[in-house]
Amino acid sequence: MANKSISHGADSRLEIESTFKDRLSYLGRLLWRDRTGVVGILIFTTVVIAAVFAEFLTPYKPLDQDLYASKMPPMWEEEGSPEHPLGTDNLGRDMMARIFYGARVSLGVSFFGAIIAAILGVVLGAVAAYVGGRWDEIIMAPVNLVLSLPYLLFVVFIASVLGSSLLNVILIFGVTNSPIFARVTRGEVLKIRESAYVESAISAGARWWRVLLFHVMPNLVGPLVTLISFQISAMIFYEAGLGFIGLSVPPTVPSWGNMLSEGRRYISSYPWLTTMPGLAIMYTSLGMNLLGDWLRDVSDPRTRRSGR
Repeated sequence: MANKSISHGADSRLEIESTFKDRLSYLGRLLWRDRTGVVGILIFTTVVIAAVFAEFLTPYKPLDQDLYASKMPPMWEEEGSPEHPLGTDNLGRDMMARIFYGARVSLGVSFFGAIIAAILGVVLGAVAAYVGGRWDEIIMAPVNLVLSLPYLLFVVFIASVLGSSLLNVILIFGVTNSPIFARVTRGEVLKIRESAYVESAISAGARWWRVLLFHVMPNLVGPLVTLISFQISAMIFYEAGLGFIGLSVPPTVPSWGNMLSEGRRYISSYPWLTTMPGLAIMYTSLGMNLLGDWLRDVSDPRTRRSGR
């Protein structure tokens, strides 16, 4: 009897491993056919590596000042130096170091902000759609109110009240973007709850929370992953915008928005002070958009373009 149990357990593990390998192989084939997905993953990977290993990729600290080397152009210009490949700012701080360390702020704010927004929005939207009735009206009324407000003005107002802080920026983006996830989740749940397998679970006596967790929520993974990826891209721009007007992290913290704000005074004479962080924002956002486009195609085969 024990041998049969051991054999059954081994067979189950082999089946799970085989399914996992088949899934990875399937995703690999999809990725190989979609070259934009490969580009998106490569771009995003390079940004993550630059943020995580900034100490090892540049010998300079983002706050180290050298007034003798201030406003040094990038190394490909005539007066540039390979010691500072992307040049220095008005205080002689290395631009490459500040961009690498600034990636930590942008990725941290966008990633954690999107996760908080997803958790809040999914809970609110799923409960509103599945329970329905008065709860749907109570939950969706403030959601619709927030979505009707001009987003940037709303965020600027809250940030000006709470003050400059990394935690505040994350919480602001998480809370103010949760209505988007609530709206998307509600629409998907309204469709899924009419499915045959959900009705079967209900007729079998499953409680509403069990049906929601184990039968409805797994089918939301695809749309939510895609939405998270695009929200991360959007939050990178939002954080840079707040930093540009001085409402993101404190000025002593290197961030791409702060770099744009500091460099705008010298944009005509020393354009690399704004060009470099601007290119970093564009590069990262491009990678996230390409990655999100691939994730959308993977999660929903109906959206794949012909020829992929």
